[in-house]
Amino acid sequence: MLALEPPSPYAQLLDAEPDPLLPPQPKSVRDSGLAQQLIVELIAKALYLGGKSHLPVLTARLHLSINVLREVLDFMVAEHVVEVAWRGDSDIDVQYQLTSAGKQRASAWLERSPYAGPAPVTLEAYRAMVERQALQAPPLSADELAAEFADDFLAPAVQRMLGTAMHAGRSMLLYGPSGSGKSLLARRLGGLLQGLVAVPHAVVVGQDIVLLHDPAVHRAPLPRQTRGAQHANERRSSDPRWVLCQRPVVVLDASLDEGMLDLQPDAASGCYRAPPQMKANNGLLIVDDLGRQRVPAAGLLNRFAQALEQERSPLSLAGGYHFQVPCRLRLVFATSQSPSALLDEAALRRVGYKIPVGALSAANYRALFRQQCLGMGVAYDEAALRYLLDELHAGSGLPLLACYPREILSRIVDFAAFLGEPPQMSLATMDQAWISMFADAAPRAVDAVVEPRIV
Repeated sequence: MLALEPPSPYAQLLDAEPDPLLPPQPKSVRDSGLAQQLIVELIAKALYLGGKSHLPVLTARLHLSINVLREVLDFMVAEHVVEVAWRGDSDIDVQYQLTSAGKQRASAWLERSPYAGPAPVTLEAYRAMVERQALQAPPLSADELAAEFADDFLAPAVQRMLGTAMHAGRSMLLYGPSGSGKSLLARRLGGLLQGLVAVPHAVVVGQDIVLLHDPAVHRAPLPRQTRGAQHANERRSSDPRWVLCQRPVVVLDASLDEGMLDLQPDAASGCYRAPPQMKANNGLLIVDDLGRQRVPAAGLLNRFAQALEQERSPLSLAGGYHFQVPCRLRLVFATSQSPSALLDEAALRRVGYKIPVGALSAANYRALFRQQCLGMGVAYDEAALRYLLDELHAGSGLPLLACYPREILSRIVDFAAFLGEPPQMSLATMDQAWISMFADAAPRAVDAVVEPRIV
């Protein structure tokens, strides 16, 4: 009868209880899923760079449990790579240092790879965690959508399309004139993502390490979000290689080129940096200004659409090793160009929802202006707003875009600060702001109000 190899500690992660959010702390090298040699090298490099170190210091630096470190350090002592420099009364009150032979080995390991940061998790563990969290993502309700966009003055039809696309997890294309608020709207969709996710500091792929956790993207939970997680963590210790974060929102702008979607070698750390679609797993990926990147819009859309459909993204290391990571995210494109001019019919079919974002109604524009006045401390004047709508906007033919209220009011604030006056709406201050925003502007009130005649 054949003896079966015991399953990996992460093999049953998808079937685990939904709470706690973080995996349990590994109690042995085998539980960690890592090769012992990898941990040996990380410890040796940490001691080489930091000198004689207490066991808890190594734990904090390498994000490995004391049990795992002690197991590996015992091996390293036996191999005369490290030695005990000092021992206190407690089991963890121990200082370790490299032997002469250990320093030589650590120097060679640092030359090959200078990385001496948090220990990685295995690719298998990362895949399992992403899939588990994708299945546990809380569904979006109509009430949550209404609460998030209560002050955005979006047309009800647009709100319904946004909510439906987010609820279904399908891609969407926001299109409309520049200044209509598409970019801000796309970012606000990130506020609809509920719950927390666990993100590893790094992932090991073969002999290479991919740095994944990015503080600029993987933001710490809000206080109200951590209550349940803290309660769960009181029941069992969690694996310190994982970080609990808000669901990520990653924005790609016009500077995007095709190489940025692959692993990025990092000479300083000797590792790779994860591409944006990997950082955005279980969150939101926004491609802003579609059509302005150094990648054809159709090719970019098709690449992401295919990854979403297959729920995986192919990557490769410099040596030619190819592997796949999960692609479990929500995808939003935003463009100021005409969709039909930017994408062919086949590419457009791959977008789940095409959502127009245009000018505001006069009522919503007024409401947004009043709201912005309160937020920016500008004294409101109904006659000045009526002049803005009936004379300046109507006379120029410029649509009532969502960007204009803040732009106009910020200039009113600027002029007032320069003159040492309180900011307030008036025909004169509206004219000043308007002229400073648009070339060839010729408002009717400017000569009479802004430049009084001297007699």
